[in-house]
This record gives sequence, structure tokens and C-alpha cells, in this order.
Amino acid sequence: MAAVAESPAAAAAAEDREPQREAVPGLESQRRQIENGENGRGPPLRAGESWFLVERHWYKQWEVHVQGGGQDPSTFPGCINNAELFEDQVNWRLKKGLVEGEDYVLLPAAAWHYLVSWYGLEHGQPPIERKVIRRYLAVSPAFARLCVLPSQSLVVELSSIQKVEVYPVELLLIQHSDMDTAHTAQFNRTDSIDLVLRTAQEQFLVSPQEETRLWIKNAEGSFERLCNTRVTVLDAALQTGQVVIMETRNKDGTWPSAQLPAMSSASEEDEDFQGQPGICGLTNLGNTCFMNSALQCLSNVPQLTNYFLKNRYLEELNFCNPLGMKGEIAEAYADLVKQAWSGHHRSIVPHVFKTKVGHFASQFLGYQQHDSQELLSFLLDGLHEDLNRVKKKEYVELCDAAGRPDQEVAREAWQNHRRRNDSVIVDTFHGLFKSTVVCPDCGNVSVTFDPFCYLSVPLPVTHKRVMEVFFVSMDPRRKPEQHRLVVPKRGKISDLCVALAKHTGVSPERMMVADVFSHRFYKIYQLEESLSSILDRDDIFIYEVSGRAAIGENSREDVVLPIYLRERTPARDYNNSYYGLMLFGHPLLVSVPRDRLSWDALYHILLYRLSRYVTRPSSDDEDDGDEKDLEDKDNLPKPGHVAGGSSQDPGPEQAGPSSGVAGGSRAPVDNSPGPSHWPQRARRKHLFTLQTVNSNGTSDRSTFNEDTHGVSFSSQPYIAIDWEPEMKKRYYDEVEAEGYVKHDCVGYVLKKAPVRLQECIELFTTTETLEKENPWYCPNCKQHQLATKKLDLWMLPETLIIHLKRFSYTKFSREKLDTLVEFPIRDLDFSKFVIKPQNESAPELYKYDLIAVSNHYGGLRDGHYTTFACNKDSGQWHYFDDNSVSPVTENQIESKAAYVLFYQRQDVARRLQPQPSLSDPPASPACGTPANFEFMDIN
Repeated sequence: MAAVAESPAAAAAAEDREPQREAVPGLESQRRQIENGENGRGPPLRAGESWFLVERHWYKQWEVHVQGGGQDPSTFPGCINNAELFEDQVNWRLKKGLVEGEDYVLLPAAAWHYLVSWYGLEHGQPPIERKVIRRYLAVSPAFARLCVLPSQSLVVELSSIQKVEVYPVELLLIQHSDMDTAHTAQFNRTDSIDLVLRTAQEQFLVSPQEETRLWIKNAEGSFERLCNTRVTVLDAALQTGQVVIMETRNKDGTWPSAQLPAMSSASEEDEDFQGQPGICGLTNLGNTCFMNSALQCLSNVPQLTNYFLKNRYLEELNFCNPLGMKGEIAEAYADLVKQAWSGHHRSIVPHVFKTKVGHFASQFLGYQQHDSQELLSFLLDGLHEDLNRVKKKEYVELCDAAGRPDQEVAREAWQNHRRRNDSVIVDTFHGLFKSTVVCPDCGNVSVTFDPFCYLSVPLPVTHKRVMEVFFVSMDPRRKPEQHRLVVPKRGKISDLCVALAKHTGVSPERMMVADVFSHRFYKIYQLEESLSSILDRDDIFIYEVSGRAAIGENSREDVVLPIYLRERTPARDYNNSYYGLMLFGHPLLVSVPRDRLSWDALYHILLYRLSRYVTRPSSDDEDDGDEKDLEDKDNLPKPGHVAGGSSQDPGPEQAGPSSGVAGGSRAPVDNSPGPSHWPQRARRKHLFTLQTVNSNGTSDRSTFNEDTHGVSFSSQPYIAIDWEPEMKKRYYDEVEAEGYVKHDCVGYVLKKAPVRLQECIELFTTTETLEKENPWYCPNCKQHQLATKKLDLWMLPETLIIHLKRFSYTKFSREKLDTLVEFPIRDLDFSKFVIKPQNESAPELYKYDLIAVSNHYGGLRDGHYTTFACNKDSGQWHYFDDNSVSPVTENQIESKAAYVLFYQRQDVARRLQPQPSLSDPPASPACGTPANFEFMDIN
């Protein structure tokens, strides 16, 4: 009688295993084949094998029949009948609690098929096929102690047993769109999750071409993805009664489970939207424009996007790669691609992808600004490892050329690389370098061939730098001058002074350079300090002083005093008597003769230096004085008090030689008119008071020592000019104080000539000497050497990524290079850069067309990333700025912001183009230019 299988797949398998019906052998021969033969019950169990259950009474009857030699016809067993093993005759579910030897016996597949061919199976009954599974046993502590080696390392090997799984796992299959209806299906523990998925598709009438995935519901009510469909039910730890949910991807590329309630309204609005696939923005989650730019570039690489859209990645997901991300990065990226290219979204929110990236690369956690090229490097490496077709990487020893021909060494290196790395990323983006290193001592030459994923090419760097400074003359009648100076990038402060001297005529030795921030001196520079410590955004003031003095040098005749301006501001406290002091205006550096240093003399010197914007009191404002203040004029006032009257105001011509820059060079004395030329009276109203302060100008301190010879200082003096609000309002002209003039040099712009991309590639392949931080170990010299190294291009990939190294970090400076790099949209020819012998009959193997550009606008600390990309379907260029997408023309693509370039080899572009019909116009090999679009000024 014909056997009825439990499922179509099981029936087909049973038919394949069943031997062709042949003549029934003798009873003794039957007994030997079933019980003692190679295919009988004797062989041990092996994992994965199929065994069959036979009702014990029928089997015993068969044994009596064959042992009796068929003498008694009443012992004939008839058809195999397992009815006693089933609960019912509909679902054919086994009874609970069946015991081997009492209720059934187990037969291997061959013995079962022999019996079926000889005696048949009861009509309508399915064969009860079960699989052998391997069960691992935990090792007892006593056994573990026996395994301790002398080195105290513990080696434990789990033992295992083979067992026929009589009762399969019963799973409740549910479709995501109908959570109330469950279907029961039985699976052996050796069945794959892929079989579970296919069974669910058949049960719910879902086409195998539609993309589906499975979730399981855990005991605590949470849901977990069944990512790897190649594992078994046993490996996935599925249990009888567990709920398995199948969901089908929506037409817009999203999954039903991924749609948050808060996004339901937006989904409804875009439900009927139908646009050009791939023309889809990405929402900025907070400083994630770098990620959006990298994703848009990668999304517009045709062969990679087609790979994901056609679901070829599903067969190559590598969940076991220790270097990968368990397939999660590849799946998250696939979800983004499917949504962006569904044509149903104006923009999408890449929140899930951002979370995955932060989980596997902690440097991208949070919402700080990052580099799009760094994310691109991580993403390409993550996708490669998640999709690596090599499941177990073998050890490959790297070999040097050792005088062998380049082609032989290159072929060996590429084969070794592919033995460990085989993925769509390698197929699309990987090329091969030739690296030649020469030892400077022994002349040993090392030649190796190394794979690469992108080219990081340097930009020609200028050795000049433009700096803006303000020059403050000693002549109070002259306003500060703004200058734009060209200085060496790796120069010193003295170079800045020399450059300024050419514009002002003032000797560099009579200059002091300071960084002014928030009305105070942030730093006063020494001549030997490097210019790299000055940033472009710093406010640099260069003060003219006189020679023979430096700040803090007691051996000099003169001293340079830093001067701050402060205003008393009323601040309420409990008795309304407290006054605060607030800095304002630009500070000064003033030369004062040490032997004439007194509060009275300092007051008049400062009054002279401020005379351009401080009005002297008129005769109506004169103070009649106080006889107590007109005592012996040799008595010096205390800090914080105004200077007393004097019959003789010390001007610069009385002061003698004055101080110069820190470094001590001498200079001529300034003979400009001083306060001694002003009409003198015995007593004038004082406009401000003087006070010693710290370098911040916030707290008073006493650094002056007074004696009959004047004032000396014990540490660096800072002086504050304190103004009463009423006096400042009356005599201090703020508009005039803030005024400055621009020197003719301010209009100068350091012209940066544009460079061609080919020049950058030539610079990349130029021989260089390794730095001290990165020496090369010479196997001949047996030591590290500063060898010379040269990189050459041997083999180029289908899609070439060129990273322009705009961000320059050296021990001397940090800057972003905004040089315009001229790069071709079409026909970038690498034939003169590739040193591998070329196929002259196929020039398209060395020519590339541009398909995407990642742009960076801004400086080192901040900026914004955008993308130009050519749509693979329409051939039109678009500008992607986060969630905004606009069409552009080709003449807008080249700019100073270009940072990462994506080029596609022309033979690949032609291969990917759909075959046009006879009526279609010929298509351009490169991305075309959209017609009649309104010009958008990107720059």
C-alpha cells in the first residue's frame, strides 16, 4: 500500500529514499537484512539520519512470522499498521508518553523501506519519520577536576550522545497582518529555520519572491529576530508551543514592525507618494550630516545598490564572522537602500542605522560631528565582513617578492587576499597597490602588493600663511591699523614682526605681539615661539614699544606695563554700597622708564597715551585742590589712589630710553610730543585711578614696592585704569576708542591656484621618506630604518573612491585646505598611473566616470556635509542636503568643498546599462545632464 507523507517535502524525500520494488526475499534473508545487515537495526545512530517508528505489535508479529519460517499462515503480519501510535486519524498526531520497546520500535531508513516494499503501508497512514539529533552532556565537577593540566589550565570537552527525536517541535505560525490566527506546524530539531520560513510562506500564501523574515515571542512577552535562517531549530532553541511571527516587507521598503506609532501620520501622508527611486533625503538626527553624505554616495553606486535591491545579500549574510557585526550592519543598510529606492518616500529617518553604527563603533555614539570618510571606511569594512563569503578564514603567510616577477607576486597576493576576503565589497571597491621600500643603509629592496579600498591622496600644500593683525603705534594720534600679512606656515613670532615692519617702517625689535581676548591679554608671545600656536580666529595685536626693556626683566632700564581699562558698575548688595569692576575696551602695552616709575608719572603717561579718545578737563572742570594733597610732592600715592599734582609732567622725551620687545633689542627713543607741552596748572581734576591687578584684571594685588627712588616691582605688574561711570561718560569717547583704519594690504588675498586631480594622484605615487614615528624594520640590518617608500597602482577596482586629504594634521599645525581641485566628470584616465601591463585593446578598463561627491563646507571644528550624486536609473545629477534633494547641472559639481569622489569604471557602466530597444535613442555612458533645470548656486 502506498505511503502518505506528512508534507509534500517529506513525501518527495521518502520517494527518493525508497528502493525500487523487487522480488520478496526469503524469510531468513528478510530477518538478516532487517536485524543484522548493514542497513538493519545494528549500526549506531548518526546525527541527521532518518529513522522510522513501527508499532511494536506489528513488528513482533513480523518477527514470529519470519522465525517460524511462514509455516503458520495466521502469523502473517499484513500491511504495516501504526494506528495504535496516533491520537486520531485526521492530524495524525502521536500519542503522548509513547515508550520505545513497549509501544514502538525504531528502524533505520533502509530497513523501513525494505519492509514497506515487502508488506506495504496501511492506506492513508503517513510514515512516522524522525531525525537523529546530537545532545551535549554537561561535564561533572569531578571530571572537570581530572582535566586540570600541570599548568593549571582547564581543558573541558563536552561529551555528546545521539538520540532519535520522537516528538518534534510544534510551532504556532502567525502572520504579522493577522495576529489572531495561528497555524500549528511540526518540525524536527534538525530542520533549518529556512524550512520554517518556507512553511510559513506556503501556509499564508506569500510568494517566495517577496521578502519575509521571522520573529519569535519569548516567554516574557518580548520579540526576537530569527536572523540566521541557516541554523537549525535546535540551535535556535525553539520549543514546542512557541509563537513564530512572519512579516512581509512593505512596498515602500519598510517593515511593518519598524513603523513607530508616532510616525503613522507621516506614513499615511506619503502612502500615495510615487517619486523617482533613489531621489530620497535623509533626516539629520543632530550633527549626522556626515553620515547622510556617506550613505547617499554609497547608495548611488549602481552595482552595490542592485545587489541589495535584488536580495542577493540574503544568501551571503555571515552571522558567524568574529570580525563582523552578526549581519546587523548589512541588514540595517539594506533597509535604508530599499526604502530610499522604493520611490515612496521624500525622505527617511535613519535612526535604526545610526543606532546600529553607534553600537558597533563607539566613536560614532552620540551626536557629535564626525568625518564622512571615517564613517565610509567603517561602513565598507562592516559590510564586507557581514557579507564575507569566506566562513572560516585560513591563515595566509605574507610573502615578499624576493626577486620574483611583479606579475607573479601580484597574482599570489591577490589570490591570498581573496582566500580570506570574498564579498560584494571586494568585488566592487578593492584594488591592489605595489609598495616598494628601500633601506637607506644596506640598499635592501622590499616589494609587496597590498589591497586597498580607497585612495587617500594628498593635496599640494602651500608653505605660506595669511594672518590678520592690528598694529598699535606709540603715537596716540594714530588709530590702530589692520594688516594682512603673508608669513611662513612654520615660522616664528619674529617672522610676523618682520612682515609687519615692511608695512609700517617700525623696526621688528620695537614690537610686542599679544593675543587679546575679552578685553584682556590672553597671551603675550615671545619672539621664538611658533606661529602655529596662533589660530586664524585669534585677535592678534602688535604693539609698538621702545627698546631696552622686556616684561619682567629687572636688569633693564625700562619696563613694559600691560594696561587694562575697567569701569565701576553699581551692584546691589544688602547695604547698596558695593561697586563691581568690569573690563572694557582694548588693553595696551606701555613703555615706562624704571627710574621715573611713580604713580604720578604713570598717570600722566597713560593720560597721554589715551589722548586720542580721552578729553582733558577744561578750565571749568578744574579742581581747586586740597591743601592736604599739596604737601611734599615727593610723597608717592598708594595704589588705588589718584596721583598728586606735579609742576612738571614727565613726557616720553624725559623718560629716556624706553623698553623694546621681549628679547631685549635696543631702538631709538620716541620723540613725539608729550604732556609736558600741554598748558600746566598746579592742580587738575583726575579722570581715573590706577590699581595693580592680576593677569585677568579681576583682582587687586600689590606688586609695587615704594621708596625714595621710585617704584619697583617684585613680580610681573599689570595695571588697571579704573573709571567712574560719570567720568567715563563725560571724558571717554567709546566710538573713537574702537576706531581703526585698514592698511592697503588688507585687500590682499593669497591666491591659491587650482590643482588638477591628476596632480594629487602623482603626489600620492611620489617616493617619500618615512617619518621617525613610523620607521620600517629592515630584515638585513635587523633594525628599524627611515626607509624610502613608493606606492604604485597595480590594479584598480570597478568603483574607485578617492579621498582628498583636506584636513592636515602635523606637529606644526592643524588646518583644512580649501584648495580647488579640478576633477573630470567623464574620462578620468588612469592608464599612465597603472604600472601593470595593460590591455591596449580595452582602454575603457582604465577610464572612469564620476557618479558621486561628498562635500564638506566649513573648517576644522565645525562644518556641514552634502552630496552630489548621479541617479543610476535616470542619469540625472542631484544635490542631497540632508532631507532636501534638488536637481543640479554638471557645472555646479566642482567646488572647493569636494571631499570624497566616487568614480565608476566605464566598462562596468556599460555592462550595467539596460539594453535599449531599436526605437530608443542612444544613451550616454556617463551620467547625463538634466535639461532646463533652474540654476541653483551651491557655492
